[in-house]
Amino acid sequence: MSAAAAAAAAGVSGSSTAPGGHPVFDLSKFWQEQMTLVDTTEPDFKNHPLPLARIKKVMKTDQDVKVQYHVAPILFAKGCEIFITELTKRAWVHAEENKRRTLQRSDIATAISKTDMCDFLIDIVPREEASKV
Repeated sequence: MSAAAAAAAAGVSGSSTAPGGHPVFDLSKFWQEQMTLVDTTEPDFKNHPLPLARIKKVMKTDQDVKVQYHVAPILFAKGCEIFITELTKRAWVHAEENKRRTLQRSDIATAISKTDMCDFLIDIVPREEASKV
């Protein structure tokens, strides 16, 4: 992924730094931006960045899901989009800490290992990837 594409995906225009000069991820600012984006953007129910058919298929694999309402896959897609954006921003901070402008698999692995929210991905992304730099 190129630096421009990674920055655009992460929504990074100018990242803030900690006192030691290390980049930081401001979680409260991220969520404030997401809430503002949701409030100001007119929803487009026809075009989605993630495939709704795939999301519906995943939802059908859960035996507890008896009926899918038409808005459920759209909401699930938005949640996935926000999750991917947050994970990308966290990985971008790690890439900048290592003075790189390209996201690598190890950046994603490190972001996952440093976030309790991503514990469910620990089995999918090997810990060795997080230790590589």
